Amino acid sequence: MTQDVEMKDNQTPTESVVSAPTSTLQNLKEIAALIDTGSYTKEVRRIARAVRLTVGLRRQLTGSVISSFLDFALVPGSEAHTRLSSFVPKSDEHDMEVDTASSTSQAPPKHLPAELEIYCYFIVLLLLIDQKKYSEAKACSSASIARLKNVNRRTVDVIASKLYFYYSLSYELTDDLAEIRSTLLALHHSATLRHDELGQETLLNLLLRNYLHYNLYDQAEKLRSKAPRFEAHSNQQFCRYLFYLGKIRTIQLEYTDAKESLLQAARKAPVASLGFRIQCNKWAIIVRLLLGEIPERSIFTQKGMEKPLRPYFELTNAVRIGDLELFGNVQEKFAETFAKDRTHNLIVRLRHNVIRTGLRNISISYSRISLQDVAQKLRLNSANPVADAESIVAKAIRDGAIDATIDHKNGCMVSKETGDIYSTNEPQTAFNSRIAFCLNMHNEAVRALRFPPNTHKEKESDEKRREKKQQEEELAKYMAEEDDDDF
Repeated sequence: MTQDVEMKDNQTPTESVVSAPTSTLQNLKEIAALIDTGSYTKEVRRIARAVRLTVGLRRQLTGSVISSFLDFALVPGSEAHTRLSSFVPKSDEHDMEVDTASSTSQAPPKHLPAELEIYCYFIVLLLLIDQKKYSEAKACSSASIARLKNVNRRTVDVIASKLYFYYSLSYELTDDLAEIRSTLLALHHSATLRHDELGQETLLNLLLRNYLHYNLYDQAEKLRSKAPRFEAHSNQQFCRYLFYLGKIRTIQLEYTDAKESLLQAARKAPVASLGFRIQCNKWAIIVRLLLGEIPERSIFTQKGMEKPLRPYFELTNAVRIGDLELFGNVQEKFAETFAKDRTHNLIVRLRHNVIRTGLRNISISYSRISLQDVAQKLRLNSANPVADAESIVAKAIRDGAIDATIDHKNGCMVSKETGDIYSTNEPQTAFNSRIAFCLNMHNEAVRALRFPPNTHKEKESDEKRREKKQQEEELAKYMAEEDDDDF
């Protein structure tokens, strides 16, 4: 399974850049105050802003800073404080951050909201994964999920979605992804009942990734088709969903839908998520080759993608030329890369496309060629290359790839002469259809000018106005007759 790349939110300068004089611990205390305010006012945007600020501080987190923050945010000696402190790695004395001035200037929150406790699990988990302590990260993430099951607040959903992601990542890094599948299904069921749409998006993608990691494409498609549909709330999760959908469609031979999903995922992905866009382009290149298309050269020359896409560039060149031997050499040369990307099974499917392209070039170049020469030019390495060449040519003729016939008596392929297309009625037919289209457009424009829209409404209003005026005249005449009778 290709390594997933965390796509970060677009951060404003005030959120992503931490001022030099302010210590990391002080910034964490300000984030804790922001979470406390968001919990009290039930404002999800404040919690989301706190998560974005934490991502900006991620590289500055150390064991000493996390320990000091846990002493500040949690009650010393409490169950959460004891559990999280056991996960935090001990730092050296020179890494300790002195923050006495800031600690006296800001008091800890009077009460401990659930959001702040869940946030403590989040930053401890970030530290463990960054320091590659995956076993401790598994234990910490499992404890955080157990704590989340007892919390049902919409202000926790933003932090919970992050914990779900790192929960799955920690088990994937230790190759134990199958162990949490039932837990993820239960969490997705709970998120659906609680109308936690962000959690549903995240958990659906994690379940799809879990199934695809073990090549369970049928189960992944069944889950995806039965999952509730709603408007996407996170662009990152929507991009991941499109990527997984494209992989499922590719395996199911639905190349057109797969191409659309993969290209859309690559376009919508943030610029900073280079690894994710590389994976999307790799699969999109294979799908386009399977469709018989040749990707543009600009795809392989994008900034930061030249080296990762080099194997796929040489593969595209082999398919474009139709050289079966070159295709085999490229397949053998980059076998490890294709196996790592899990595209080697798709590349095997391309062999037929290479043969068809080479056969098409032969049919254009030769009006009559023996099947033995066809096998030699296609470089078919088999026990009976002539028979293989004959079956390949017959299949290409049946599929309409080439316009030729097989002379079985003489053992050769006879290509039909390519006539002058301008001597036929085809150009006249195409020209006539274009003229008809232009005339129809002209007639519609004239009709729109002659009969402007809502004309019938104006006509009705004129008739009503005329009828009303007539009624008023009759009423005036009647009143005049009544006056004459009175006199």
